Amino acid sequence: MMNKRVKIKDLLTWAPESQELVVMGWVRTFRNNQFIALNDGSTNINLQVVAELGKFDDVLLKRITTSASLKIKGHLVASTGKGQQMELKAVEIEILGDSDAEKYPLQPKKHSLEFLREIAHLRFRTNTFGSVFRVRHSLAYAIHTFFHEQGFVYLHTPIITASDAEGAGEMFRVTTLPFDNPPRNEDGTINFKEDFFGKSTNLTVSGQLEGELGATAFGEIYTFGPTFRAENSNTTRHLAEFWMIEPEMAFYDLEDNMNLAESFIKYIIRFALDHNRADLEFLDQRLADEEKALPQDKRSEMGLIQKLEFVLNNDFERITYTEAIDILLQSPAYKKKKFQYEVKWGIDMQSEHERYLVEKHFKKPVIVRNYPKDIKAFYMRQNDDGKTVAAMDILAPGIGEIVGGSQREERLDKLESRMNDMHISTEELHWYLDTRRYGTVPHAGFGLGFERMVQFVTGMTNIRDVIAFPRTPKSAEF
Repeated sequence: MMNKRVKIKDLLTWAPESQELVVMGWVRTFRNNQFIALNDGSTNINLQVVAELGKFDDVLLKRITTSASLKIKGHLVASTGKGQQMELKAVEIEILGDSDAEKYPLQPKKHSLEFLREIAHLRFRTNTFGSVFRVRHSLAYAIHTFFHEQGFVYLHTPIITASDAEGAGEMFRVTTLPFDNPPRNEDGTINFKEDFFGKSTNLTVSGQLEGELGATAFGEIYTFGPTFRAENSNTTRHLAEFWMIEPEMAFYDLEDNMNLAESFIKYIIRFALDHNRADLEFLDQRLADEEKALPQDKRSEMGLIQKLEFVLNNDFERITYTEAIDILLQSPAYKKKKFQYEVKWGIDMQSEHERYLVEKHFKKPVIVRNYPKDIKAFYMRQNDDGKTVAAMDILAPGIGEIVGGSQREERLDKLESRMNDMHISTEELHWYLDTRRYGTVPHAGFGLGFERMVQFVTGMTNIRDVIAFPRTPKSAEF
């Protein structure tokens, strides 16, 4: 039986008493034809395996190269060397898979993140990405745990959809029609009635509209799945394929929505700190080392773990959009013309504005509410002032917007009027409007970009480094 093995992460909690055991993993380094640094992916910490001189065949030893995979039986003993408390004295060594050390791209040295993106199929084997993706796993688990404990129903919303929740128009089309000669109507437009679904369909940009259907039946639901934006943005903040968490709650107003979002963020951060402390300590040190090369004014004021604990221990600042604009207009950055984008009431705040509020002014996460209706989606509840909607965004240090949400417009007449103003077909979304026709209730929801959350918790500065296989303009490797 292959899997009577001990994972290195578990083994490191043992007291070494010459126990006989089996470990399996990949070679990180092999020194002096005797000392093997073995790693199995469960932790960044390598296990030192001692292959006693003269005990093993030279042919076997020559095959112990960087990234070769091994099965080793041995005895766990206290180490007399520096750098480890225990080591495994090998009794049997079996090569499970050879590796040509001269051709293997990941030599035992520091590699740039840019280089590692080019070999994304191998970058998981580095300490940095080992930590990032173990943290990502914990955050995903914590998300499901949080909502399960709150009594939410996990709803799987469609990936292929005929609706555009955001009204953005930047969607990937799904079709089985031939590209070179699609069927056309008399006016020359494509005849989608002959397509697989009989209508124009796309990859989803959000599961929100379908999520609202679930919320008006179950009370509280959440979605957690992939979403897609055909946005030609080659930035450190954007992906064409990313994951979203979108809870929708009946009988919630905007304040309830903000309270849930803040509790949710704090819960999953606490979970990562409790379950991935070693990985976060490694990433904390990595970030500190990386920032040593930056000018003092560009460095983070807090270390990674310090920042996460600060978020847990402080209430998020809550301000209105109007107050946010006033703060920006009165800021030294605005007066010294340091903002690239203009500041005035009615703008859709850019990342530089959001980060100023969070990092320079309040120095903690900020929830901005009551945005101008002209820059927000049709489904957001209109406020009595006639100018704003009951929307809210949560802004985080280093990233900017991390959560976007709103109280939804539950009044049928207001919603239909808004859709007509924005030229959104009430006929195509008749199923959505039915939730307002048959027992409408105040309800709210938000969306959390999972990758941005992973960025925030791990301290990684490029969103392409927190998803396994990033999809970006002109890039769809693997």
